[in-house]
Amino acid sequence: MKPQHTSSTDPGSCIQRNSPRSRTTWTVDHQCGHRLDHDLSARRADERAGYARWLEARDCTDCWRTAHAADAVGTQEWLAGRREQEQTDAAAWASQYDMPPLAGSDKAVAWGERCRHQLVTAAYQALVAEGEFDEQQWAEVEEAARQVDRAGWWIDQRDAEPGDLPELLAAATDADRTTENPYR
Repeated sequence: MKPQHTSSTDPGSCIQRNSPRSRTTWTVDHQCGHRLDHDLSARRADERAGYARWLEARDCTDCWRTAHAADAVGTQEWLAGRREQEQTDAAAWASQYDMPPLAGSDKAVAWGERCRHQLVTAAYQALVAEGEFDEQQWAEVEEAARQVDRAGWWIDQRDAEPGDLPELLAAATDADRTTENPYR
């Protein structure tokens, strides 16, 4: 097999990809203190030394994975704490404003409560505090929000623009509202 060259202009002066004269295994002292041999034969001969220097400035694969696994655990703990606080805030808000419980699976209800809280409070800010709605108009929006008690509906609206809430509530169907009739 003919060696691969990086240039076709002067084959005699080109660096060959896997030349028997170029070393392919490099011993690297990683930043974490581990010394490992790396097979760099997949790289061009002229890239190997630079890549080995780059590796020296980083932790070895095992240390990198350990560090990121620990970071992932920390991230998960932070996220769980945040979700718990959001859930507490949503429950307090729902109680304060007489919002009915949502219908759906336990997971959907928890998520839906957070979505409803975030969307309705953002809509109040956009429509009343910064917009042109008065308190009577907002009371109508709030009453319409009380009627939509399917958790999935609120989850589906989580990325909606807060100012669109009145229109979204008007578009909700009977399937998004609980009725007393079990045969609906």
